Amino acid sequence: MSAATALRGQPADTAPALDALDRRIIVATQEGLPRVSRPYHAIAEQLGVSAGEVMARLQCMLDSGVIRRIGAVPNHYLLGYKANGMSVWNVPDERIRELGQKIGALDFVSHCYHRPRHLPGWPYNLFAMVHGRDRPEVEAKVAQIAELLGAADHGHTVLYSTRILKKTGLRIS
Repeated sequence: MSAATALRGQPADTAPALDALDRRIIVATQEGLPRVSRPYHAIAEQLGVSAGEVMARLQCMLDSGVIRRIGAVPNHYLLGYKANGMSVWNVPDERIRELGQKIGALDFVSHCYHRPRHLPGWPYNLFAMVHGRDRPEVEAKVAQIAELLGAADHGHTVLYSTRILKKTGLRIS
């Protein structure tokens, strides 16, 4: 498990004030939570405070927007999902929200979002990430999306990942 800690781009005059302990907690969690049964207790011990203090401050930072979220970031390759394809779709603009919500609700789509078209070379406006153990599995899932879209699918393709790009938020030291 790891923590995703990202500072929002708030203007300096409206951003919540962070004290030294808040900053130490962010630094201690920004690379991920310790993989132990009680990660907040381990961080608390490292910082010399109580686990309750760590959890309360993290909750306060979540509530104020200093931290966007805390969640698991799985490594798909280590889990055996080695064919990761970004499916891109050309769908009617007036139905983008409806169709995006349907695709995003599929259990094999990790994220789905709207992007602008770049005509004439790039007609696609809806992106959906599909993970599979191999390309035939991804292609079968993409076929399910095409079936779901029906006549709203005006064309699509799949862009396969060729390497892992680690996603990270802002880091402080």
